Amino acid sequence: MKIAIIGGGIGGLALALSLHRKGLDCDVYETVPEVREIGVGITLLPHAMRELAALGLQPELEAAGIENLESVFFNRFGQFIYREPRGRHAGYETPEIGIHRGKLHRVLYQAVLERLGPGRVHLDHRCMRVEQDGASATVLFQDSSGAALAPTRADVVVACDGINSSVRRQFYPGEQLAFGGINTWRGVSVYPPILSGRSYLRIGSIETGKMVIYPIADNVDGRGNQLVNWVAEIRREGAQMNDWNKAGDPADFSGIFSDWRFDWLDVPALIACAQTIFEYPMVDKDPVSRWTFGRVTLLGDAAHPMYPRGSNGSAQAIIDARVLAEQLAGVEDGPAALAAYESLRLAVTARIVETNRTVPPDFINIRVDELSGGRPFRHIDDLISRDELQRMSDEYKRIAGFALEPKA
Repeated sequence: MKIAIIGGGIGGLALALSLHRKGLDCDVYETVPEVREIGVGITLLPHAMRELAALGLQPELEAAGIENLESVFFNRFGQFIYREPRGRHAGYETPEIGIHRGKLHRVLYQAVLERLGPGRVHLDHRCMRVEQDGASATVLFQDSSGAALAPTRADVVVACDGINSSVRRQFYPGEQLAFGGINTWRGVSVYPPILSGRSYLRIGSIETGKMVIYPIADNVDGRGNQLVNWVAEIRREGAQMNDWNKAGDPADFSGIFSDWRFDWLDVPALIACAQTIFEYPMVDKDPVSRWTFGRVTLLGDAAHPMYPRGSNGSAQAIIDARVLAEQLAGVEDGPAALAAYESLRLAVTARIVETNRTVPPDFINIRVDELSGGRPFRHIDDLISRDELQRMSDEYKRIAGFALEPKA
C-alpha cells in the first residue's frame, strides 16, 4: 500500500512514525522549503507522552523540555484557587512535558529522516488538489515559486495540513473559521523560575484577561533563568480576529495586565522581556459529519481544529496517528481502513472541540470569578470546595482522554 501524507507538522510526522512502526511505507509532502525550529511553547500531556514514548521518543523529549510538577490556578488578583500534581507526580506512568514547539517538531522530523530515510520527506511541495478514481488517488503539487511539480499517486492520502487544510477545503468549500471574539498573544521570555520552576499557571479568565504561563527550558543563560512560555487571552465584544501572520504588538494587550504584580510574579516584566511575540485568534471549526472520502481522510487540525486550550490539539493528532496506523496495518482495503479510523475518532474529538469552547480547564477560574463577582475573596474555601474544583478538573481529563485510571 502506498500512503501519501500531506503536511509535515506534528500530526503528519507522528503518522509517518506510527506507520513505520507497523511496517508500512509512506511519503510525507510538506509545503515549506526548509524545516526550522519556530513557534513558542507546547505542553505534552500524559496521553500524548504515552504515544510518543511508544514511538521511542520519550528520552529525547524529556531532555529537551521541562517536566511539570504541578498545575496551579489563580484569580487576576494573584489569589490562590487550586493546585494539583501533574504527570508522574500525579501517578501517571509518563510525564507531562513543557517544550518549545520547534524542538518537539525537530525531534519528530529527525526520527522520520533516520527511520524512513530522507528520500521519504519531500519539502517545498504545496498540495493543490487531490483527485481519485476507483484504483488510486493523485495528489497535485506546486513549489513555492508556483511551478507545478510531478503529481504523486497513492492508495491512501491523509491530509495533515492543519486548520487551513487545502484538502479539507475540497470537501467543505464554504466552511468558515469559528471566532467568538477571543484573541491571544503568545510569547517566550527569559525569566527567573516561577513558584516551583516546574509549575503550569493559569491566572485570571478570558472576560477580564487571562495568562497561561509555564517554563519550557532550564538555565538558558547560565544564570539560572528559564525560557518561559506565556499566553495572554481576552474576549472583547466586537473584536476583529488577530492575524496569525503578524508579529504581536505588546501595546495591543499589555495594558490589561499592567497591575498584575504579585509577590511571586511580575506579569508586566514577563511580557516586557519577551524574545518573540506572536498574535493569534482563538478559532476552531464546527465538527463535521465526515472526514473520509474514498481514499482520502483528514487527521489532526485538518480533521478537528479545536481551541488551543488544555494542550489537546497536538495530543489528539498524535492519537489519531496511532489509531489510523493500526487500522491500515495488515489490510489491503485502504478506504475501509480510513472509514474504520473515522468511526473510532470522529465523535471523540468532536466532543473535545465542544468542551474546549464551553468548559475548558480554566473553567475553574471562570466559575470562581462568577462566585466572587470578579472581586478579591478572603479564602477560596468561602466560595467553593476543593472537591468541586477537583471534580471540574477531572471531568475535563475524562473527556479529553487522559483521566488517571485507578490501579488494580
